[in-house]
Amino acid sequence: MRRAFLAALLALACSAAWGGDARLWAQLRHGGNVILMRHASTGPGLGDPPGFRLDDCATQRNLSDAGRQEALAVGERLRRERVPIAKVYTSPWCRCRETAQLAFGRLEEWMPLASVFDMPDRDQEYTERVKKRIGTYSSRDMRGNVVMVTHNVNIAALSRQSVAPGEIVVMRSQGCCDTRMVERLKP
Repeated sequence: MRRAFLAALLALACSAAWGGDARLWAQLRHGGNVILMRHASTGPGLGDPPGFRLDDCATQRNLSDAGRQEALAVGERLRRERVPIAKVYTSPWCRCRETAQLAFGRLEEWMPLASVFDMPDRDQEYTERVKKRIGTYSSRDMRGNVVMVTHNVNIAALSRQSVAPGEIVVMRSQGCCDTRMVERLKP
């Protein structure tokens, strides 16, 4: 009982701390944005242990209890703000998949969102594929926003912003293959 109370209190504190002005929330309610979200907080460390495998979460750095609460709080805040979510893509890493599942209740793995921290030879290819996908949203009448749950290194390559766990960078398409950052939302 006490644990549930503390978890609810943490979720409330995280959601209340979220900024964003009225203009940004209105834009998110309208749709047509790409919400780049870094996975929520993990256990200590950087990267994954040597020999990790994508098909075995036990070999990876995973969400902490606080990270699970952060993911729940992000999803709750976006629902409370009535932000429509059309699609949720995620890196195949367990911490990203779990963040997406907790926050949005659904996900579709997409390899270009994979951490390029351990695959620097794929950095440019994956970044271009993500930019191209974001660019295609300019030619569609998107109903809602697209969420991409990924890693800091990937978000930095797309937005030139280093983000904290659970933080969001809102992007908009600028045509075929170009994007612009609209705003950051810090939990």
